Amino acid sequence: MSRRYDSRTTIFSPEGRLYQVEYAMEAIGNAGSAIGILSKDGVVLVGEKKVTSKLLQTSTSTEKMYKIDDHVACAVAGIMSDANILINTARVQAQRYTFSYQEPMPVEQLVQSLCDTKQGYTQFGGLRPFGVSFLFAGWDKNYGFQLYMSDPSGNYGGWKAAAVGANNQAAQSMLKQDYKDDISREEAVQLALKVLSKTMDSTSLTSEKLELAEIFLSSSGKVKYQVCTPEDLSKMLVKYGVTQPPAEA
Repeated sequence: MSRRYDSRTTIFSPEGRLYQVEYAMEAIGNAGSAIGILSKDGVVLVGEKKVTSKLLQTSTSTEKMYKIDDHVACAVAGIMSDANILINTARVQAQRYTFSYQEPMPVEQLVQSLCDTKQGYTQFGGLRPFGVSFLFAGWDKNYGFQLYMSDPSGNYGGWKAAAVGANNQAAQSMLKQDYKDDISREEAVQLALKVLSKTMDSTSLTSEKLELAEIFLSSSGKVKYQVCTPEDLSKMLVKYGVTQPPAEA
């Protein structure tokens, strides 16, 4: 039945579905997973890097985590080239707001403006939806720390803990069981690594396959975005018992 209605994003099927948008979400299900957890003193983002070949030069820059503004960052799951376009759009919007009003853009307003762009690509002929989902982490003076998830349809929602990408259903049910409202940032990191270790396709978790970023307030009260170094990440994995320490030579 779907074959007659899935060639265009602008055509509803008789059951009221937009198949092209659903297919875009399906593409994200094959991408490396990303997990976001909101804690009382920050937001934690963890992403799985897909290492497709041993010959691939592992990028020195991050490939799952992106800083949008001083107070907002995001984790990405899906087609990276699509994500780059949207991230650049978000960065420009954040800077325009700061230039106009001399203060950081509220997190939800930034997420909403980006989702409006995504939605436009589901409503006009000749365009395809962006095959990417985002987890936005940020802080503003109105609502404090926030975590949002958005998908190719342009929908977004605020979450306490969320997972996108491969095996996201299994990760989401584990987060539902283990998440506590008063969780600290350190406990959130531990939970995210535990969930990722259980849901990732690879047998062992290493710092080469992971990226971890945090948003928190520094002692001076400024919002700080910090990406964990591979060395610190390796220590963390051993500390939380997710991987075994390397054997002595």
